[in-house]
Amino acid sequence: MQALVTGGGGFLGLYMTEQLIARGDQVRVFCRGRYSRLDELGVETVRGDVRDADAVTAACRNIDVVFHTAAVPGVWGAWSIYHGVNTRGTLHVIEGCRKCGVPRLVFTSSPSVIFDGKPHENVDETYPYPRTASYLCHYPHTKALAERAVLEANGGGLATVSLRPHLIWGPRDNHLIPRLIQRARSGRLRRVGDGTNLVSMSYVENVAAAHLQAADVLSAGSPVAGEVYFINEPEPVRLWPWIDDLLSLAGLPPVRKRISTKKSRQLGAMLETVYRLFRLPGEPPMTRFLASQLSSSHHYSIAKAKHDFGYQPQISVAEGMRRLEPELKRLTK
Repeated sequence: MQALVTGGGGFLGLYMTEQLIARGDQVRVFCRGRYSRLDELGVETVRGDVRDADAVTAACRNIDVVFHTAAVPGVWGAWSIYHGVNTRGTLHVIEGCRKCGVPRLVFTSSPSVIFDGKPHENVDETYPYPRTASYLCHYPHTKALAERAVLEANGGGLATVSLRPHLIWGPRDNHLIPRLIQRARSGRLRRVGDGTNLVSMSYVENVAAAHLQAADVLSAGSPVAGEVYFINEPEPVRLWPWIDDLLSLAGLPPVRKRISTKKSRQLGAMLETVYRLFRLPGEPPMTRFLASQLSSSHHYSIAKAKHDFGYQPQISVAEGMRRLEPELKRLTK
């Protein structure tokens, strides 16, 4: 099989690339930068930006399946960046698949596309998208637009599927865990809410394997074509005790300082206003979206993924923590 992985040098994309290579598939990676690990793997690398429609189409030539994982994450930034990469970039991938006759497209989405500020407890794929005004930042909004386009594109020679992994974590993470450790070391980490909220987690190697499993059964008319799936560990964890466990492995003390859910949301709204009015660099230390994510329960059922393509996480949370420990210690040196 000849696979194209957009964002194949990134956190999730690199694990997907490694798993594809390990089982004997041919891989082409479309990415903006140069990555030494891709050179070591000997994969074909095409440098480009998903906002460049012609470059995306060229990368799709002679491809059997596209794994589209390239995206701009985060809770703060310009609409033009998020929409340009996450939404328009995805439209370019769909167009490239159509023009080049690619039969399968696997899209990496996020549960945040349905996040409406309310607690989500064992939610399944029937939960609706919120009203546009309910989106608290550009990332979930632009990913929701992209996901809907992917699902609508199913048919006419192109089979599509969307996977929603929740809070991807593991070794080589360049976003979630490094930021968490940095905040803890600087004394700026606060326990938001009462600390009892349950959250689904997704170990990165399990997520990568889920993408390959879905691709293997994806075809025109198959049960997964045109469908969306939550991907995470079977059981949620209590978010703040899990964070304390991470900090302990890194040799750091648990989070002691607290802020209520109400105050954190008020603070987030105020900081968003200040950063927007004065065009401050970086991102606010708290936003309404972040306050909601850190204080509420949000966990998801994987029954549909188990039924339709046999998804079953192979690496437990405990084993994932063991594999992550050496990196955590390096981050605090």
